[in-house]
Parts: sequence; structure tokens; C-alpha cells
Amino acid sequence: MLKINDITVSYGTRQILNKVGLHAEQGQFVGIIGPNGSGKTTLVKTINRIIRPDSGSITIGGRNVENMDSIEIAKNIAMVSQVISINFEFTVEDVVLMGRTPYIKGAETHEDMKIVQDAMKKTKIIHLKDRFVTQLSGGELQKVIIARALAQNPKILLLDEPTSHLDITNQIDILNLVKDASRRGMLVIAVMHDLNLAAYYCDKIYLLRDGDVISSGTPEEVLTPSNIKTTYNIDVEVINNQITNSLYVIPRLEPLDKNPGFSKGIECLHPSN
Repeated sequence: MLKINDITVSYGTRQILNKVGLHAEQGQFVGIIGPNGSGKTTLVKTINRIIRPDSGSITIGGRNVENMDSIEIAKNIAMVSQVISINFEFTVEDVVLMGRTPYIKGAETHEDMKIVQDAMKKTKIIHLKDRFVTQLSGGELQKVIIARALAQNPKILLLDEPTSHLDITNQIDILNLVKDASRRGMLVIAVMHDLNLAAYYCDKIYLLRDGDVISSGTPEEVLTPSNIKTTYNIDVEVINNQITNSLYVIPRLEPLDKNPGFSKGIECLHPSN
């Protein structure tokens, strides 16, 4: 369904993505992982045509996104950005209804409002529909933005660190929600930092470093001690979590009382007289 063929992206003279390729199908949950600055956000923005590649191509169902207008892009792709800020006093329902913009000609229809209601029910925010978004918590606002994306009825849902700044309850709620969307046939592509959540939720993972794809495949193929050492420069143990039946990545850390770096930090905090 989605094919990215050797895209290269630069900011001025600095190359961010280097001939990156990605293939994904409907119904998959695809994770994009890698250290800060590896090109993850640039990749999802390029898929959504916010950023234009220097070379290479991106096709959806065989059609090059460069040949699609903005309305067609919006009908195919919805994106939930890393930074969310709405400073106007729109109600929750108003914001979710914005997801229907590519389809509305004149006034919204009964069908549009039904889709909005369904999106709010799926995200468990229907009770907030008349609240102003400026009055919501971070987790509630994230669910509103995801509901807006679902109201677009996209073929592809892009999420840039969807669980950043959220407590564990909201993290799980949101990831369960988008996993369910993938099971219903939507292609979900999410930038993620938590390797264990990526291992649990993702069908396929792409590991980036310095703009290159270091590894791609199933969590078992990608989340190896060797790949993680090469990419993150940290030693880990990778085991099978018997509770979740998924991989679990454990950093190999020394006890704090045996870590010389930690001791030096304590000395700086409490210098001797």
C-alpha cells in the first residue's frame, strides 16, 4: 500500500535522510525507532508531504503523492504531531469535526456528525464533547487530536511520539486505540521511543540512525542486543516477557553505588568543605 523508495531529505547542506526505503501494508502497525536526531520526525513529515524529498518517491496504492492535491492527501493520510497546541476556545466536538474538512462541501451532514460521534466514542471522550479544548489535560487533548484524525477516515495514520508527556494510563489507552484501528484495516505508522512498547504493539519496526535504516522487520528481527548497541551505544539484554508474550529490552546498568559517574555527580551536589 505505502512504498517509500530511496528518499533523501536535506535541510540546507545537512542531510537528514539518506536513501530511506519503507514498505507497509493496510492493517499493519509500523514503528519508527531510533535515537534523537536520527530522522524519525522528518520521515513521517515527508510521508505526509509537509516536507518534500530531494530525491526518491512515495506512493500510496501505486499513486505518487506528488501527483495528489491537498484534499486527496487529507483523505489518505492523517497525522498526529508531536507538539499539540490549540489556543482558541473550540469545543472538543468542533475540533473533531475539523477532521471532516476534506469531505464537507458547504455544511456538515448527518453522516459527518455520526462519524464525529463514533470517533469520540472510540477515543472515550464523548463526555467531553462540549468542553473547551483549552480546559483539557494533556492526555485528554491527545485523544481529541487522535479522534480528529480518525474522523478523517484516512488509509494511513501517522503518529509522531503519540505517548510523549503522558502518564502510563493514557499511554496504554492511546496505543490500544491505534492498535485497534490497525486491526480494522488502517495502516498505522508511529514514531516511538519506548522500545518495549514498540515490541508489544508493532507488527514491523524500522530502526533509524543518522538518517539511515539500520534494520527493519519484526520486533524479533530488529530489537537485538547488537542492533541496539550499534544504534544507541548501550548494552542490553533482550528477553521474552512471559506476561506480555513480547520482547522486553533491559539496559545492562551497574548498581548506582558501583557507578563512578554517579558518585562524581553526588560529589558535585555535595562538595566537601
